[in-house]
Amino acid sequence: MSRSVRIAAAVTAVGAATAATLSLTAAQATAAAGPYKGLPNGTKQAKTLVIGIDGTRYDKLIAGDAPNLKGLIAGGMTATSNLYANPLAPTLSGPGWSTIATGVWPDKHGVKDNTFTGSHYDLYPDLATRLETAAPAASTLVIASWSPVADTVFNGRADLRIPEADNDTKTAADAADYLRNGNPDTTFLHFDQVDEAGHAHGGASPQYAAAIHSVDALVGQVLQAVKARPGYAAEDWLIVVTTDHGHTDAGGHGGNSANERQTFVIADGTGFTPGSTRQDVKPVDVAPTVLKHEGVTPDPAWKLDGRPVDEITPDAFDTLRPALQTRADETGIPAGTKGWTRTAPSGWSIDNSRMPGGGVTEWRGWAFATDEFWTAAQLGQARETNVRARNVFAVADSDEWDDTSHGAGQFDSTLLSPRYPVGGAATATLTYTTDYKVDGPQTGDVYVVFDSGTPQLVKSYRADANGFERIAIPVPAGATTAQLQFRYTGTNSAFWTVDQVALTR
Repeated sequence: MSRSVRIAAAVTAVGAATAATLSLTAAQATAAAGPYKGLPNGTKQAKTLVIGIDGTRYDKLIAGDAPNLKGLIAGGMTATSNLYANPLAPTLSGPGWSTIATGVWPDKHGVKDNTFTGSHYDLYPDLATRLETAAPAASTLVIASWSPVADTVFNGRADLRIPEADNDTKTAADAADYLRNGNPDTTFLHFDQVDEAGHAHGGASPQYAAAIHSVDALVGQVLQAVKARPGYAAEDWLIVVTTDHGHTDAGGHGGNSANERQTFVIADGTGFTPGSTRQDVKPVDVAPTVLKHEGVTPDPAWKLDGRPVDEITPDAFDTLRPALQTRADETGIPAGTKGWTRTAPSGWSIDNSRMPGGGVTEWRGWAFATDEFWTAAQLGQARETNVRARNVFAVADSDEWDDTSHGAGQFDSTLLSPRYPVGGAATATLTYTTDYKVDGPQTGDVYVVFDSGTPQLVKSYRADANGFERIAIPVPAGATTAQLQFRYTGTNSAFWTVDQVALTR
């Protein structure tokens, strides 16, 4: 059965919280001593439950009859974002659950379909394996209605893995049993019937809505088991609800439509404001958030793409979201979608002195956009690979700009940063995320200007690049400020995106 990727994560605190890394009291440990049906006894007050609901569209969840899931939404934070699509990976379950479990995107974990051929779980193991490696006494449980989640995605060091063979009722019953009577520290559940209804009847069908309602009742059964635990009042629970993809209205997934790519994260607990919303949290953030809750600090050497949710902070580009506009020249983007501006945030500026007149208004030089707006300009041209950007990002798109007549010459625009203080430092560190895609003659260059000096080349792009950049820049003696310049040129080529830019001493 195929799968796709759109993420939902919901976090709820279901007990009085103490420090997430503390061990159980002696009395609690004694009461829960010994393994339960093959599952070792847990050792932590910090407890995590991740519930994956396969193939669930967020718009249909919100419109549907799902009181338990909506209770988690009302009690915490909701974050929506979009998945990748080809050529990074299709919106299928293999890549989707691998992304959630490992905290990295498909170009790292290597899973491109449901055969799992080319997987790199040895380099990017699942969250249970990470936890067991860092804290061997931890108790980890995986129960999945789609067997590959338990058999393949979580194929490392989880203490107990139970594939349920497409039986959501048994998944919920077993989970409730272990959570009520056993003592797992971290539990990962997977329900499948919403995806099955999507394939059989379509994402806009009454059967799909009924499947959401049915799974919601099973989620309620599991949550009640958590609350019935003898040590519940002294435990610090993090509950995450997520999905691997959406569905088309007619049914199916794997493509790049908005309905297939939509994803969500809902977080309720310490540090999460009830009823709040965000646009900068993604599926890759589930694993590092769970690990941090369980007292394991993600190591930079792991090269995770995700971050603990409480460590994700808005950047200057994100401040533009309230001022984003609807389409001007673009015709493929829905008329009511707000998602672009060429007005830079405070301290930033755009030099279009080398730009010819004309071209598509939205992309006349560097612009700032959201994924839902920019990717809709033209599907299937790799814009869906820009997964490492969060919320609003900067984009130079010579391909879309060239779709309307313009003056002689190529796209040539420079994005200029604020002036960062560097006085007294021998080295400054430049960090940013980038997605540079080549499809014809183009250049991408990063410069630094110290005080009022001449630009110095820091980084050049001439081939595809998608990732995090971390560049050490020597600071000349006596320099007090540094400004960054991102210059892009192209002739009906592809694009360059930049986000989360920082220069630190």
